[in-house]
Parts: sequence; C-alpha cells; structure tokens
Amino acid sequence: MAQPTLTVAPNRHIDIARLMEILNDQKARAMDVIAGSGTLSCQDGKLIIAGTEARLSPDGVTSCDGTYELNDIALGGIAEKLKIPGPYLRRMADENLPALDYNINTWLERDHRRFLVRCRRSANAAAGADGVTHAFLSDRFLRLDNLDVLLAALDGIRKAGVAVKVASCDLTDRRVYVRFISPEVQVMAPELLRNYRSPFDGRRGSDLPVIFGGFLLTNSETGFGKYSVAPFIRVEICKNGQTIDKGVLSRTHIGAKITDDDGIIDPSPQTLRKLLELITAQTIDAVRAYLDVDFVTRAVRDLEQAAGIVVSRPDETIKIVGKELKYTEEQQKEILAHFITGADLSAGGIMQAVTSFGRSVADADVAYRMETTATQALHLAARAATA
Repeated sequence: MAQPTLTVAPNRHIDIARLMEILNDQKARAMDVIAGSGTLSCQDGKLIIAGTEARLSPDGVTSCDGTYELNDIALGGIAEKLKIPGPYLRRMADENLPALDYNINTWLERDHRRFLVRCRRSANAAAGADGVTHAFLSDRFLRLDNLDVLLAALDGIRKAGVAVKVASCDLTDRRVYVRFISPEVQVMAPELLRNYRSPFDGRRGSDLPVIFGGFLLTNSETGFGKYSVAPFIRVEICKNGQTIDKGVLSRTHIGAKITDDDGIIDPSPQTLRKLLELITAQTIDAVRAYLDVDFVTRAVRDLEQAAGIVVSRPDETIKIVGKELKYTEEQQKEILAHFITGADLSAGGIMQAVTSFGRSVADADVAYRMETTATQALHLAARAATA
C-alpha cells in the first residue's frame, strides 16, 4: 500500500463529546444584550456596554459597565451596521486603536437604533478579565444557539428511530457543523471510485467502493446563515464528504423585533420551545428522507453521469472551476495537488480533489465551502473538459 501523502487537519473533526463540552461552556458564559447606541462605546479597541457587570462593594452589589474585546466577527458586524468599510475598520484595530475608537464612537453618536450584542463573559471574570463580543447584530436576529439546536436535532434523530452516528464535528466563530452518517445506508459506487486513490493513505476506491448516506447540520449564532439540514454523502475509502444539491431544510434567523428595554435579555421560553420543536420535526423529516438507500443511489448515479469525463488539462480546468466558484488561487493550487495525488484524471477526480482538500484544510469554514460546492465543481469540470 502506498504511504500517506497528504494529512487531515489536526485541529478539526472533533467528536460529539468534545463539541458538547465546548458548547456547554460557551452557553454558561453567554450574555445577550439589547443595547441602544447611547449605551455603547469603544475604548482602547474594546466595546464598553453600560450596566452589564456586577460589582461587590461595602454598599452591596451594584451594576457597572462591562468591557468586551472585539473579535473579527464582531468587527465585521459593526462595520456593516455603521457602514464603515470593513477592511479599514480591521486595519485600525490592528494598527491604530485611537482611530478605531474615534470612528466607532462618532458613528454610534449619530445612530439611534438598538442592536443585539452577543458576548461571552471571560472564564476568569472574577479576576477582572475582559469578556469577548462575538457578534454585533440587528435586534431582529432570531437567537437559535448552537447547543439548543444540536440537542433538538439529536432528539429528532432519536424519535426517527434510524441508526445514525456522528462522523465528525467542527466549530468556528461563524458556524457549528455536525456530519451524521448511517451505517445502514450504503451504496456501492464502483464506476465513481474505480480510478480514485485516497490522498491520505493511498488506498484505492476500487477496493472499497462504498458511499454512506447521511446529513449535515449547520447553525450560526453570529449571523452567518440559517440553521439547516442538508443531505450528505461520505466516501468510505477516504472519509471525504459532500452535500447533495436537493432538499435542504432550513430556518432563517430573523424574527419579530425585540421590544425589551435595553439591557441583558433572555429568550422567551415559549418562543424558544416552539422553534426547537420545529427543528426536531425538521430533523425527523430529514432523517427519513435522506437516510434512504434509494435516495442515496439516485444521488450517486447523478454524479456518475458527469464523473467519467476525462480531464486532459487539469490546471486549466481547475482555474475555470475556481473562477466560477470563487476559489482563491491558493485553494486552486491545493485542489490541483489533491487531484494529482488522487490519480483520478476525470471530472470525478476534480470533485474528489475538492472534497479531500476540504477534509485537509485547517479552516472549517473553508471546508464547508468545499463540501457544499463539490457537486457544482464536478459539473463545471465536465463542461469545461468537453468544451
């Protein structure tokens, strides 16, 4: 057997137990604040929110202003809401904090809206450590937290009564990703995999031409898309996975405008319960629809129709695919390396290269982009190869 040639990102593909541990910690430290512009300011590059922290003094417990570092997601939210160019705002955050403070404070003074500011208190808050602002959003943003969504989805899986296991999980500042597969839903794909070789350990697809059916659950607490459940398949020989372009179930994070007074807020238990019940019901629907041998067989056969087309100029083809799908030049180079190592000189090989690059890249958000565009890459490569 050939020696491994490429590696899987070591910081990714965590198991469900570790994901739950992280999400429980984040939820315990979470704080959502509806804040008018008059209660917000920026000082030394950190967001100051009036009245969000408690201080113990001889006179008792009094409220005081909280200080929260601004991560990149929060900076992007401020840039969008205050209409400050994002690259300029990030440059000030890196190089000129007084200018950052001045710009944010000046535009806040002119703005009379309220915002949803999502923060996490520091694990060392008792020692006076600053928290973190991880999102700066509209006050219409519907808060579906990652932990609640995951628990509701797991409840749906249990109620559906289908054997499912968690293949891998990823968590970023933008989204949570949980990939489920069913050992009972497998399809043989000898035509799709006959020339493919795993870039991770050299095993050949012709020796194990198995594809498992499953689904991919995603959610964003910070404004980067809907909660969704999408059909997902995984190639067993290399553990590459991709979504299928049909039947995605989702829930948009926009709700009724929040009418609470300024300050720390908690979601309405009744509203949250109804939303989570919907997620549970949608997950049951997804499990029954996607974890079906006929569904996966049709999806694989659709891929096979374009996969066998020979790609004689892979570098040019990948450039065409990359331009259409907005892959960066560096990503295109990596995909070409995976294509060469995978040894499948066809449009199907381009698809596999996109998904194996997604499996190996350190950035889970980039990996998601690869998993959700691989099918498009296949059809674009086939079209370019026959043009």
